[in-house]
Amino acid sequence: MSGQSIEVSVVIPLLNEQDNIRALYNQLTQALGNKYQYELIFIDDGSTDGSFGILTELHKADGRVRVIRFRRNFGQTAALSAGFAHSQGRIVVAIDCDLQNDPADIPQMIEQLHKGFDVVSGWRKKRHDNAITRLIPSRVANGLIAKITGVELHDFGCTLKAYRREILAETRLYGEMHRFIPVLASWSGAKICEMVVNHRPRTAGVAKYGLGRTWKVMLDLITVKFLGSFSTKPIYIFGGLGFASALGAVLMCLIMLYQKFLAAQELPLNRNPLLILTAVLIMSTIQFILMGLLAELLVRTYHESQNRPTYVIREILE
Repeated sequence: MSGQSIEVSVVIPLLNEQDNIRALYNQLTQALGNKYQYELIFIDDGSTDGSFGILTELHKADGRVRVIRFRRNFGQTAALSAGFAHSQGRIVVAIDCDLQNDPADIPQMIEQLHKGFDVVSGWRKKRHDNAITRLIPSRVANGLIAKITGVELHDFGCTLKAYRREILAETRLYGEMHRFIPVLASWSGAKICEMVVNHRPRTAGVAKYGLGRTWKVMLDLITVKFLGSFSTKPIYIFGGLGFASALGAVLMCLIMLYQKFLAAQELPLNRNPLLILTAVLIMSTIQFILMGLLAELLVRTYHESQNRPTYVIREILE
């Protein structure tokens, strides 16, 4: 098949899922059937079991199967990014290989895209995961992400999502940012909808995520919020912190003057601990302002060196 004839690309990142690969392949081919011209892109993220051997067999048996093998484990975000970059379909669907996502939901997600949406995000409304290590941290994180980013989704961590290709072309993934793709797309003007999907218990293999990823999500959230709100105007955040620090310095200075001349305290100004705090706040003000100016120079160098615009065009009528 040529790249232009492929309508749907299904991207499947995996790590040590030898017991699930064949079953997922069968379910995907059954769900997509003869409805679409499609390709299946498996990304082997450094598996140490027999996963790659099974993928090789599937590739030889079915020309629609493509396999990307990493030299070592780079993480799910890198695997998805590689799959997106090598996909050829006008619609790109991401799905996990652990069989907890149901391939039968994919046709309905594609229908939602045909209705005019740019991103369809899966919502595992009824999850079959451990409550302490998965469910509770996930709900807290999802609520926090929705509140801070302004993108009202219930389940950012669900891998099962469908995208228009042009949306992914504007999205760059680093670190562990794959769960924030709807946020990045939304800030580019994408229309997003959420669809309840079937979530199944894991029957084979071992889960790759636990409580250890919670702090990574929080750090990534800070990064995403900064990139979304201040990536083209960093002086606003650093300058704001600088002005707040300057206001604190003025306040401390006024308190010292009050203590010296109105409260009639015998403590000399040079022995007042507030004097040290005032000096620290003044230094912080200078540093924040200088960091903001340096960040502005870096931002301008980044955009101008790559001729990268600070806007995203949906369409042009001429």
